[in-house]
Amino acid sequence: MNVDSPSRAVSDEAVLRIVREVLTELHPGRKDMDPVTLDSALEEDLGLDSLARVELLMRLEHAFGVRPPEQLLSTAEAPRDLLRALVAARGPPQAQVLQARRLAVPERVSPAPHAAATLQEALDWHVRAHPQREHIVIDNGDSDALTRLSYADLQQGAAGIAAGLLDRGFQPGQPVALMLPTGREYFLSFAGILLAGGIPVPIYPPARAAQIEEHLRRHIGILTNALATVLITVPQAKVLAALLKSQVPSLRMVCTVEELSSSTVARERVTAHADDIALLQYTSGSTSSPKGVVLTHANLLANLRAMGQALQVSSDDVFVSWLPLYHDMGLIGAWLGSLYYAYPLVVMSPLTFLARPERWLWAVHRHRGTLSGGPNFGYELCLRKLDEAALDGLDLSSWRFAFNGAEPVSATTMLEFQQRFARYGLRPQALAPVYGLAETALGLTFPPPGRGLLVDRIDRQAFSHSGRALPAASGASDVRLVVACGRPLPGHEVRLVDATGREVAERQEGRLLFKGPSATSGYFRNPKETRRLFDGEWLDSGDYAYMAQGEVYITGRAKDVIIRGGRQVYPYDLEEAVGAIPSIRKGCVAVFGSPDPRTRTERVVVMAETRGLAPEAQAQLRRQINSAAVGVLGAPPDDVVLVPPHTVLKTSSGKIRRAASRELYENGGASATQPAPWRQIARLAWAAILPQLRRAGRVAVGLAYAVYVWLLFWLLAPLTWALTAVLPKPSWSWALSHHAARLFLRLSGLPLSVEGLENLPREATCVVVANHTSYLDGITLVAALPRHVRFVAKLELQEQFIPRVYLRGLGALFVDRGDAQRGAQDVARATHSVCAGAAMLFFPEGTFRRVPGLLPFHAGAFFTAAQAGVPVVPVTIRGTRCVLRDGQWFPRRAPISVLVSTPVRPDGRDWSASIRLRDAVRAEILKHCAEPDADEPSRLPA
Repeated sequence: MNVDSPSRAVSDEAVLRIVREVLTELHPGRKDMDPVTLDSALEEDLGLDSLARVELLMRLEHAFGVRPPEQLLSTAEAPRDLLRALVAARGPPQAQVLQARRLAVPERVSPAPHAAATLQEALDWHVRAHPQREHIVIDNGDSDALTRLSYADLQQGAAGIAAGLLDRGFQPGQPVALMLPTGREYFLSFAGILLAGGIPVPIYPPARAAQIEEHLRRHIGILTNALATVLITVPQAKVLAALLKSQVPSLRMVCTVEELSSSTVARERVTAHADDIALLQYTSGSTSSPKGVVLTHANLLANLRAMGQALQVSSDDVFVSWLPLYHDMGLIGAWLGSLYYAYPLVVMSPLTFLARPERWLWAVHRHRGTLSGGPNFGYELCLRKLDEAALDGLDLSSWRFAFNGAEPVSATTMLEFQQRFARYGLRPQALAPVYGLAETALGLTFPPPGRGLLVDRIDRQAFSHSGRALPAASGASDVRLVVACGRPLPGHEVRLVDATGREVAERQEGRLLFKGPSATSGYFRNPKETRRLFDGEWLDSGDYAYMAQGEVYITGRAKDVIIRGGRQVYPYDLEEAVGAIPSIRKGCVAVFGSPDPRTRTERVVVMAETRGLAPEAQAQLRRQINSAAVGVLGAPPDDVVLVPPHTVLKTSSGKIRRAASRELYENGGASATQPAPWRQIARLAWAAILPQLRRAGRVAVGLAYAVYVWLLFWLLAPLTWALTAVLPKPSWSWALSHHAARLFLRLSGLPLSVEGLENLPREATCVVVANHTSYLDGITLVAALPRHVRFVAKLELQEQFIPRVYLRGLGALFVDRGDAQRGAQDVARATHSVCAGAAMLFFPEGTFRRVPGLLPFHAGAFFTAAQAGVPVVPVTIRGTRCVLRDGQWFPRRAPISVLVSTPVRPDGRDWSASIRLRDAVRAEILKHCAEPDADEPSRLPA
């Protein structure tokens, strides 16, 4: 039955035909699909997720010439809902309505918090200075639907999330995965994780039901690598998140924002430090070997300050963003930049942009946006999808910095965007290609604001053969256009090197290395990739570039370059040429090299997405691709693979995953059909059983190891204790204990490495100080130090028979830490012993706790050394906390190391000299202990 329709007939059969077309492309080759009816559920029956709905809605709009409300993407439950919305639609919204609703920009405020050392301190500064200042505006395209968030709102909501985490046993320092869409809950959750002392790990939800298994498996790798203990997500995703939890050993809790916000107990947040990890940003293509970029508060703030200085930003600016918040450009560039500089952030969902690209441009118009941008495909989408009727009345004159980054920047796209939107007030000086990478937080090179595009026309053949970026002759046809991405940010440096590591000349291509205050220290729990990242003090970007007059021109990825016949083939050039062919989905082409075992060289493979074509049309399309390849490479590709839509693999930010696509091709899966979503979920559920069994096996092995270690201890300890008690000299007792401790560690499978023993004076008097992390520290030091030293032990141990007898046998000195008068007397006794020729060993922290961190040092050891005029030998212990953490009695196998540093001599005998000595020794141990500085103790219980 037909429904009343506008001028272009909207019928039930016409709608169902388009739905079937989309389903056929999503599930090519499937013969078992149920019949599609008007009442088929879009999600449960048809498996259409949000991105598939975007495609379906755009096709319906194009077919019938109407524009239903974009809320239809999330509200429609069946094709009948789509049909009714199409019938009721009256065309695109009037530009005049949007123009009349321009929103005021908040007044300018005082400078940014340049003294802040952490993101929390930056937020505190703004809450104190202007708590009600508008910070975030969530724009869904209708001024009546705006959601506003002030700085006070953000802090208050974040405090609730932090309390909810802490009430559920969350421990500061643990990573928390954040899988939420753009919205108020995301901002509150991210800030709440920081306030609770956690480390945010942004991840993204599955893009389509047809790829749910791949997305979940990617999350499993990331969550396992990150050691995430909590996953914050939406209620609808908890079923899928349960599958993740079953396969991620560290994941203890999966919760929603509403659940966390229900806490009513006020908790004081954790004190953060500049060198604490503030974010784990996982880079693209991290399925098999996840690469979580470690970014500290210092890294993030350094990058924000450098970018702000380069762009000359102020609170007068307005940032408009559709970028995903799980990606560094949306998270750091858009939100954290706004958080720091107090310019309003207008944010919309990426799905809103995909469904209605014009919403981005109208948001710039309405909010008088000055800063905005995105990857190249965003500009390309506006060029291809928007007609003039949707832009009537648009004014982009306020847009002063339109950045383009995160993927190769097409000079053609930028030039066409500039030309088309100049009529809507866009100034050509606003367009700005930029370059950055997650390893430097976000930005690395920016052009000066107001400079505009700088496009270099170089000789393609000369560049391909020699790497020389020679300017092309006037009128030359074989030209490559490369855009300048600016100069390094303040405080940062880049250098281009050849294969030998030497710096290249002007206009010579080289591998781009960089360094600066925002550069990462490495990848989280991935030492192999971290080693590959560093080239001495420089970090390797993995990109090729050349420089001309100080400008950086990015030319390609080092790992994506194909070597064919001794000639370098750059995939992006051919991908762009093939993507321009009609019937090929632009931006959905992967070019990669695949080894040919017969010739032992690389074949050039083109994998291109296209919608269902007849065999004759496919043959013609292959001929066109071959012709394009000859034009770009001078030779046809070795293989052309035409695949259905959504086969070419991409990252979360839309970049082509060439290595993953190559793997798919080599495994014969380029045209393979994906199983139904329910089959994928069932397969994952079955797959979860094996990890559970493995986990149980690990628990059993760990328990057996703990029992073995304790049996070994109780076999060796009584004999060592008895002999120590009867030996006449403490030095003899030390020698005995030294060999017994080394035997215990060796039989326990705990490798001990000791460095710097030459720094320990053989005969001279000294004071030895060591950090304290575990009950194993005493055994470790006895095993590590061949020379007898006298322990300075707490008085409580003297009251216990077994430790008293043993420690007295070693010549220990007991001190009272609770009584000031007796403590002073104990220091005097220690000083007398040192002056008499003894070497004393102190744990200046006085205690230890399960949470990593170097505690403040007490001054007694250093006052003793200053009074006696002897050096202090810093000793750094690493690994014992991992073996036996405070509050646990089940040891784990882990390597232990002891580093003996160069002695530090006092520069006087007074109290001030002892304090200077303490600070110098503590700085030395902090440098090597691989733990944070806990000099400002947390107000939360350890």
